[in-house]
Amino acid sequence: MNMLYSLTSPSGLRKVLWFDAVTGVGTGAIQLSASGLLAGWLGLPVALLQGSGLAIFAFVALAAWLALQPSPSRAGLTVIVVCNFAWALGCLALVFGGAAGLTALGVAYLMVQAIAVLVLAELQWMGLKRLPEAVMA
Repeated sequence: MNMLYSLTSPSGLRKVLWFDAVTGVGTGAIQLSASGLLAGWLGLPVALLQGSGLAIFAFVALAAWLALQPSPSRAGLTVIVVCNFAWALGCLALVFGGAAGLTALGVAYLMVQAIAVLVLAELQWMGLKRLPEAVMA
């Protein structure tokens, strides 16, 4: 419980945001630079991999900016949490919605993303609830 308390404190929350941003850069870079190769392995369309790779970089910019703040803004953190939950739901929708051509590796890739992003979203949500109400900007 102490580790959870530490990760959801304002300083711990910044570390979680940095982790989210750094892993996002890695995921976005892979999806953009190797979209053709990944499409074959995962059974996902190249356009989806490229489009989501670009979207990740917009998310990364916000997460990194918030991580640089002494205390992340409640509004910005709310956007991050909502985006993470939406990303996880999107991954699960692709897996359980029967995306045409999805391979076993594609299922694993999407499930790992969904689980990791859900954990990050939950930590960020818990940290958001711990932020002082005065942190509005």
